[in-house]
Amino acid sequence: MEEELEEFVRNDVWELVPLPDGVNVVGTKWIFKNKTDDAGSIVRNKSRLVAQGYSQVEGVDFDETFAPVARLESIRLFLGMACILNFKVYQMDVKSAFLNGILQEEAPRAWYEHLTKFLIDTGYVRGTVDKTLFTLEKKNEMMMVQIYVDDIIFGGTSEKLVENFVKSMTKEFKMSMVGELKYFLGLQVNQTEKGIFISQSTYAKNLLVKFGLDKCKEARTPMSTTTKIGKDEQGEDVDVKLTEE
Repeated sequence: MEEELEEFVRNDVWELVPLPDGVNVVGTKWIFKNKTDDAGSIVRNKSRLVAQGYSQVEGVDFDETFAPVARLESIRLFLGMACILNFKVYQMDVKSAFLNGILQEEAPRAWYEHLTKFLIDTGYVRGTVDKTLFTLEKKNEMMMVQIYVDDIIFGGTSEKLVENFVKSMTKEFKMSMVGELKYFLGLQVNQTEKGIFISQSTYAKNLLVKFGLDKCKEARTPMSTTTKIGKDEQGEDVDVKLTEE
């Protein structure tokens, strides 16, 4: 919590002002989350002071607030290009990303716009289909950068380009983590000399735990092939809208 408040001070993102007339005051709340690695082990405790934006009314208090996110197809394309061009993929996590944007209104997409301007000014070209994919070509060498809110994966055919990217990003923004890509958007990534292998075993195990099936006996089929299926008159209806938290 102290680190989070220090980031607010470092970025100089707030100031105490008198309450304007007729303004909807947005409250704040602390959110605590454990950051896990590809094995599901907790590697860091995170805390965020967030605004209770649900109290705002669209068109009255704000207009657009979303930040573009990468499509899964783009991630697969990125990893495919890494295999073809034979380069290692790294990831970085920007600390307090939303505090880095210059707000035109109360919107988190300011972070994406700030980062986009920084990359384009550095020489990167933004994708025409996926706006979160950036590429840089210099002297027959290539760099690729994929953004997913405050998580960034990158790699290139030149170690110098990779080093320059890390240095420029670290100078412009404060990074909380930079290293080889191992876990991204629920995907476990294993980079080897034979290629890049992705899996979701950790995600599958978490689903089993969530629905109380982690202690169940393994079976090749979900149920007996000779069982006659009938309506369970006493059973509870399945919540079709249930999503993973």
